[in-house]
Amino acid sequence: MVDNKLTGSSGEHYVCYALARQGWAASLTRDGLQRTDILAVNTDSRRVVEIQVKSAGPVRTPFWMLGTRGLVPAESDHEWYVFAALTPTVNQAPTCFVVPRDHVAAATWITHQDWLTDRTVEVGGRNAPVSQARVSVRAWKRYESRWDLLEQSTDQVPVLLPPEMRELAQEDRVGLPKDHPWNVALPTW
Repeated sequence: MVDNKLTGSSGEHYVCYALARQGWAASLTRDGLQRTDILAVNTDSRRVVEIQVKSAGPVRTPFWMLGTRGLVPAESDHEWYVFAALTPTVNQAPTCFVVPRDHVAAATWITHQDWLTDRTVEVGGRNAPVSQARVSVRAWKRYESRWDLLEQSTDQVPVLLPPEMRELAQEDRVGLPKDHPWNVALPTW
């Protein structure tokens, strides 16, 4: 039986390690801040970031349960997610995906709405609420090991989501969450 608390803790500690190896002084918030597991400051640039870590256990195709929390847009230009895909052994480092919070909110909604309204499935065949939304590693692939992005304001980071997600965001059956900043102007990617 997998202990979800240990899986989450493993990911958080690994992300702190990875940040420290790249010149970031990282500190776990220990449930002290909502939406933030790690606060980090770059020792050279003095840039500060807030990071929410989501960990997935060692499976062939990792996915992360995001639910409604994954839909919450950023309140500042330094809010990030790091998705950690843990490995079966301690001899292999986890794979991490560094993603701005607004990109996560868009991907969570698009993925869930596309799944929910899939035209190849009988009407009523899928009815899980967005609180059960999960996103697979496929959405984050282009964010893999992109620790360099942390030096930018999140609103300046290029959107690296799969191109078909942009098309889905423009469809009436999918779209974007109502409070998402991309409703004003959908970025290109």
